[in-house]
Amino acid sequence: MNYKFLIQYDGSRYSGWQKQGNTQKTIQGKMEAVLGKMTGTQVEVHGSGRTDAGVHAYGQTANAHFQTDLSVNQIRDYLNQYLPEDIAVLEVTTVHPRFHSRLNASKKTYCYRIRTNPLRDVFGRKYTYSMEGPFDVHAMRRAAALLTGTHDFTSFCANRRMKKSAVRTIYEIRIEQTEDELEFWFTGDGFLQYMVRILTGTLVETGLGKREADSMTAVLEAKNRDAAGMTMPPQGLALMNVFYMKEPV
Repeated sequence: MNYKFLIQYDGSRYSGWQKQGNTQKTIQGKMEAVLGKMTGTQVEVHGSGRTDAGVHAYGQTANAHFQTDLSVNQIRDYLNQYLPEDIAVLEVTTVHPRFHSRLNASKKTYCYRIRTNPLRDVFGRKYTYSMEGPFDVHAMRRAAALLTGTHDFTSFCANRRMKKSAVRTIYEIRIEQTEDELEFWFTGDGFLQYMVRILTGTLVETGLGKREADSMTAVLEAKNRDAAGMTMPPQGLALMNVFYMKEPV
């Protein structure tokens, strides 16, 4: 049976989603350990994407194939009983045997939060990055419009040796400002390593007047990581949603 999971986690103390041989502090590793205990067999969990160390998720999706007599709600409750308190399984459903959480994803939404209020937020410090402005939000939105669409995002990829295509489609970049925060919302068909954090850093530099909004076209055409802006720290980033058009047939 193929099971689909909707997962939420605080990534503060983890080395990212993907399991690694040198650490047990990964979300995938924790999920597989509990499912292995539940089924008595080795279970491989496939995530929709690899969130990096320190990055959070409100709506990560994963799937795994295994056999059990437990209902989907009993599987959910078992996982939540034995997973650490900073990982929660919100929903378990059965899906088509060929469903794959990463390969069948049509788009994803990430949000990066910057706290602009100079007063420290004790309880939100793990989920925002503090940076004082003032920020030119209009300039950032002009820059964001040039980054929206289908482009080669090599300049916004941390992996300088990547040989696969860096062409991705960003459907929307939305920048919202409140009294205390700036929020950068990105929806696209997929994202490269650190891509959202580099996009955010480039937009932030635009908002601070360190680069022109119209320079985004040249940054894309350069296909060189050095042409883009800084990589923002991980704690401000969260995977919000993963979308699927339809199940395989």
